[in-house]
Amino acid sequence: MSLARVEQKGRTLIIMNNNPSKRGALSLELYDVINEALERAKNPAIRAVIFASEGGFFCSGGDLNALQSRAGSTLEERREKIQDLHDITAGIRGCPVPVIAAVEGGAAGAGLSLALACDMIIAAPNAKFTASYVKAGVVPDGGLTSALSRMIPRQLATEMCLLARSVTAERLADLGVINMISEDPLKEAHALADAFAKGPRKAQGVIKGLVGQAYETTETEQLAAEREAMIRAVADTEAKIGIAAFLEKKTPEYP
Repeated sequence: MSLARVEQKGRTLIIMNNNPSKRGALSLELYDVINEALERAKNPAIRAVIFASEGGFFCSGGDLNALQSRAGSTLEERREKIQDLHDITAGIRGCPVPVIAAVEGGAAGAGLSLALACDMIIAAPNAKFTASYVKAGVVPDGGLTSALSRMIPRQLATEMCLLARSVTAERLADLGVINMISEDPLKEAHALADAFAKGPRKAQGVIKGLVGQAYETTETEQLAAEREAMIRAVADTEAKIGIAAFLEKKTPEYP
């Protein structure tokens, strides 16, 4: 049985993590599938990517047996393994279309890192989010400390990372980290993907990039980035379609 697969439904790609016996733990197959989906997302026909899991748990992070076996490898070999995860995280953030995490059960360790790398998160009411690394005597990776420090108060990030205390979907939704709580996260993710598919793909990609970089730039730099993006967008075909439809009080139909 494959531990992961990528599916296409209309203009949406679905990354499906299929490792239920290990609560959706990371696998080499999942890495390959994510990379495949991110590459396929460059096709203009694709308008969104959904990241979901079978078996009732989004992703429990690294396989501890695999981590244990790496203790005997060289420092460089261990560095390469971590870099593979970091490349995935960066790839999700750099994907030209929105990536939506549909979280059932919960996300822990590197699974939490991957969920937070996505542009939007829809979670089941019972989902819990755990920075579980410290329980195994290791430290966060996958960009987790960076993501948490941008999204939640430092005190809560410290509590999560130092004590591995789980945080409920409801609390993270109150903090704005989770976009929606739903009994059927995957169904709602598809609804969001359909909404994205009706919008201007190029403009959405630029907006995603602007929002993503805003955490790391000064206001002056961000103003310059927005200026340069806008002077190009206003002359693009998407703007011509959108402005004309707005003035004519019609619904725009983007390619």
